[in-house]
Amino acid sequence: MTHLWVRAEQRPNEERVGLTPEGAAQLIAKGIHVTVEESQNRAIPIDGYRAAGCEIAPENAWPSAPQDAIIFGLKELPEDGTPLPHRHIMFGHAFKGQHAGRRLLQRFQAGGGTLYDLEYLVDVTGRRVAAFGYWAGYAGAAVSLMAWAAQQGGGLCPPVDTYPGRDALLADLGARLEASGATRPRAIVIGALGRVGTGAADLCEAMDVPVTRWDMAETASGGPFPEILTHDIFLNCIFARPGTPVFVHKSALAAPRHLTVIGDVACDPDSDYNPVPVYDAATTWAAPVLRVHDVPPLDVMAIDNLPSLLPVESSQDYAGQLLTSLLTLDTPDQGVWGRAAETFHTHMKAL
Repeated sequence: MTHLWVRAEQRPNEERVGLTPEGAAQLIAKGIHVTVEESQNRAIPIDGYRAAGCEIAPENAWPSAPQDAIIFGLKELPEDGTPLPHRHIMFGHAFKGQHAGRRLLQRFQAGGGTLYDLEYLVDVTGRRVAAFGYWAGYAGAAVSLMAWAAQQGGGLCPPVDTYPGRDALLADLGARLEASGATRPRAIVIGALGRVGTGAADLCEAMDVPVTRWDMAETASGGPFPEILTHDIFLNCIFARPGTPVFVHKSALAAPRHLTVIGDVACDPDSDYNPVPVYDAATTWAAPVLRVHDVPPLDVMAIDNLPSLLPVESSQDYAGQLLTSLLTLDTPDQGVWGRAAETFHTHMKAL
């Protein structure tokens, strides 16, 4: 019997989950054994999983799970260097030249396990079958606007925290913008036709922020892109890959510009393909922005788990997208899982 083990997230400020109780019930009805770990932080309570018929395990018990169990989480594992013998479903951040990703792949190499990277679960056309993109863009635009509002008073964006829902986020953000006393900023979204860019643009529209939408056609020239500097906020929503152009060069720091906030929603500072190379480390919930220039200010927002600001909505949305694929886990060598395994093994050969 196929065994899916949903682990507790061990990263701070991570309350999302990739499977709802309703989805778990469908997997069980298909004959898949589902274990769900207890969690102090998960936005969806454990009682729903118990009622659905899941086996309940202690928090962070996955290292001792049966060898044939498929361990399912979202964010990264603790970097303790231990070998990884299981099959893991998660965002590995290991296939785009990330330096930390190499260490993760070495752990799989040592343990003999397999990584089904959620970012590389694709259909036959190469399109991702599930993504948190919309809510990443939505939350990323919100935090970027918070940073801009804080600048109007001469400060930095204060710490951020989980919201119980979208309405609470919009109410809080609206109050901050009104308190700034400034005319609404102008924003530019690159990647506007994708899920991430759509979420970012929707948030801006909800806040009456004028948005310029760019996608592949507008960036096909490869740059430079001086138009970006004429906006107050730049929201980078593209999937970095070889050949991705640089949107904001380091030379822009001292150039004449209106730009004072970069929301790098894609957040690949550790990648060789980073299109915003004015910073080199992700930001955090406690310190949402990094000031990379003082006069005029330029703050970079690069939180890499943005959808967790709205954990219930983002979990329900993502889990609904992914469920169809999870229902095929009884044939892990085929379909999306077979393609993901092939991607993993291709990158393992490069170690």
